Amino acid sequence: MQQRYRRKAVSSIVRRKRFSPFMLIGLSVPVVLTLIVSTVFILPRLGSRAAAVNGDCTLIVPSNPFSAQGLATPYQLVTTDPANGACNESNKVQAAFVQGAVIDPATGQISIYNPLVIDQGTQPAATPVVAQLPANGVVALWFGFNGNNLTLQGTNGSLEQGRCVNGVNGSIFGQFAYCNAPAFFRAANNAMRAGLLNAPPLGMANDGKVCPSVRDFGVVDMDQSDNVVTSYLVTANGQTAQVTTANMTALQKTQTQVNGSDNRLLAVAMDGALGCTPWMAPDLANPGHMLPALPLNELQAARLQAPPVARVPANDPMVITNNQPDINKLNAYRRGVDQSPVSTLVAASTTTYCRRLLAIGPARIQLDMQLTQGRPSPDPAVANSLFTFLAQRFVASYGANGLNCVGLLNKPDPITVTTDANGVANSAIINTGTAARPTAPTTSPTVAPTTAIGVTPTPTTGATTTQTVPPTSPTATPTMGPGN
Repeated sequence: MQQRYRRKAVSSIVRRKRFSPFMLIGLSVPVVLTLIVSTVFILPRLGSRAAAVNGDCTLIVPSNPFSAQGLATPYQLVTTDPANGACNESNKVQAAFVQGAVIDPATGQISIYNPLVIDQGTQPAATPVVAQLPANGVVALWFGFNGNNLTLQGTNGSLEQGRCVNGVNGSIFGQFAYCNAPAFFRAANNAMRAGLLNAPPLGMANDGKVCPSVRDFGVVDMDQSDNVVTSYLVTANGQTAQVTTANMTALQKTQTQVNGSDNRLLAVAMDGALGCTPWMAPDLANPGHMLPALPLNELQAARLQAPPVARVPANDPMVITNNQPDINKLNAYRRGVDQSPVSTLVAASTTTYCRRLLAIGPARIQLDMQLTQGRPSPDPAVANSLFTFLAQRFVASYGANGLNCVGLLNKPDPITVTTDANGVANSAIINTGTAARPTAPTTSPTVAPTTAIGVTPTPTTGATTTQTVPPTSPTATPTMGPGN
């Protein structure tokens, strides 16, 4: 979801990506899921109404990134261009995130370790945990960003050591990057074929349908499979720490910084609303606890998503170069999320993607309305409930400033979103003409929200106006080409 914001919300705050802190500490899985859902939120992509904050930052990757010590060495956030201002991890619209996973080829066991990000020249609020890694384990890293463009910078050859991919030929993806992901997915898929690793079933949702995966056209948007499911603790003085039981106990008055993402939207907000359970794996930084993660979502979707399967299309904003489809960039991105590369842009047709999005997306949003309209919005600055958030997200993706499905299909958007005087989506009509006008979540979370940033939406009032879709990215609409 490109929220992170170069991207997507229909609100001018361009997209704050999604949810809130994973306060998994000391809880059983069911309680953890309840709490996760209660604290979900999204961050905006720096856009038209966002403050003048530098949206382009650089993340310094430490040496030996796949060793236990390398994983425990904080990544350092710094501005890409000092003339544009500083970058601070404590600023939710500039925060960068790292998600790590390791698979033991001998057993098929996957574990999660999320390295910490700090501001360059500072110290973490608590020393990161040094994980115990399996012998011959295959480690991979994925990156997310709440700003516009995140550039990776190496330390003593760390980018080469880590086989890191930030984009192709100087054109970066934007909010996403990865290191060694193809090798990790090869090892995981080999373990699955050997019967050592099994993806849990998607399960049945409370709407009577199969629980969605990250490749379900009922939940994808213009830039699927982006960003990560990582969170950090932030202290009052701006220092950061890993989310662990020990740190939650020792550090006082912390807030939780999260990466808005498609992966988090699914594993936290959607699964919580639909009564589904994400695939989780042991957290090596917090023994005894489990975490959802991007690689788990992608592996499960690759195995279990029924046709039609959503895969990154040619005109996804993260894979175009100079507003044109770029097959090399498209395939580089796909390899990082366990999706098959294509030999032609036609094989990743955006028109086909749009057709399936139109056929499935609005119907699922409407079907789930009774389950989502009482749920907190992943981004209160964009929409007043999960239902209206999903509706405006579809509008942004379908429109001319998204994938331009309206032009490619020559069919109008079936969803009409209405906003209040502050531009917050508060109602939506989905082609049947039935309006739903939830104002604020009508049910309280089972578990009281934690100290997550921006979790509690502030009610707004004012006249409603038919929502127009502002640009979701500074990038112009791609020119028609083979990928359409």
